[in-house]
Amino acid sequence: MRLVLFTALLWVGQALAAPVVVVPIEGAIGPATADFARRAIERAATDGAQLVVLRIDTPGGLDSSMREIIKAILASPVPVASFVAPSGARAASAGTFILYASHIAAMAPGTNLGAASPVSIMGGGGPSTDKDGKKTDDTMTKKVTNDAVAYIRGFAQLRHRNADWAEQAVREAVSLPAEEALKMKVVDYIAADVPALLAQLDGKTVDKKKLELKDAAIQQVQSDWRTEFLSVITNPSVAYLLILAGVYGLLFEFMNPGLVMPGVVGVIALLIAAYALHMLPVNYAGLALMLLGIGFMVAEAFFPTYGSLGIGGLIAFVVGSIMLIEDRNLPGFEIPYALIGGVAVASAGFLVFVVGMLVRSHKRPVVSGREHMIGASGEALEDFEGEGWARVRGESWRVRTAVPVRRGERVRVTSMDGLVLTVEVER
Repeated sequence: MRLVLFTALLWVGQALAAPVVVVPIEGAIGPATADFARRAIERAATDGAQLVVLRIDTPGGLDSSMREIIKAILASPVPVASFVAPSGARAASAGTFILYASHIAAMAPGTNLGAASPVSIMGGGGPSTDKDGKKTDDTMTKKVTNDAVAYIRGFAQLRHRNADWAEQAVREAVSLPAEEALKMKVVDYIAADVPALLAQLDGKTVDKKKLELKDAAIQQVQSDWRTEFLSVITNPSVAYLLILAGVYGLLFEFMNPGLVMPGVVGVIALLIAAYALHMLPVNYAGLALMLLGIGFMVAEAFFPTYGSLGIGGLIAFVVGSIMLIEDRNLPGFEIPYALIGGVAVASAGFLVFVVGMLVRSHKRPVVSGREHMIGASGEALEDFEGEGWARVRGESWRVRTAVPVRRGERVRVTSMDGLVLTVEVER
């Protein structure tokens, strides 16, 4: 009886083997990707998973986002495997750092990794040339490069991988295909897909934990609404347009108090843009130049500067837009020049002409009340002397006159006393 019970418990234990969580990291690595990966790794530990597989296909991304993912990997109680897949994928730049930091490094055939130069992942400047054409590195570039080298060599030593090639990948931006990466001990395994990788890892001990993967369920993690929302707003082009929408919305509200909707939309857009810019490598001098440029173009509509404020504002706006993202070399994190040019032209036209029309409309004479009636023409509705009725501006009014008036005669308003108009007959 005991033997039967033990066998049943063993069978249930195998059937309920801890799952394997597969987390896709695709495209440029930014705040949305980092938040998604961190939460997935933490959730895997909470749910009792025995392995997390980061399926990587990335050209690189932001240094801050890369470091957030690496911190989650190092703090994870669950072993993390970085798997460059499917065939044709790559783990360039930031992806190489993540792979080196993981407990297990694997690649699919036909993939590559490397090109971990700090020029593309940390915002450092590239090498310059002297008068003889020889390449020279400025002090900041050396600092950033040495920091990146120390960072990746630390992971190489921690995971017992090829530290010399890692340094070469940072200093010289070299790359490796999967087969050579395995030979040089840059990665630990080559597998066609996730099930093939799990078959190789079954029974292995990783970080003092034995992996029992033969009957383990594979759980694919899908991005949720939060990740999709962050992915949209942290796109530099979207954040850029949100700034403009916010500024224009508030401008309309200030010029036309009481409309409410432009002000509400403007405040919401600016708050979302501020949240997005907080997570992006923003040059705040560029942001200040953008706002200053908009201010100058608005001022052009109010002051007779014959275009000097408008032209200066347009130049400041374009320069600020180009400067807004600190490093335009970051893959997937640049504002296209075509977008900047289109927005600049549209902004100049909108602010100079439309705002100018609004200002001129405020300067027009008031056309309501007493001022609206004085000088208006009307038609007598009856024969009368002294007072009678006439139609003025489509309405019936009590009118007063010093001469007799016959029905149908044209009259013109000369003054207004309460609800009684003083008129004279038009001859």
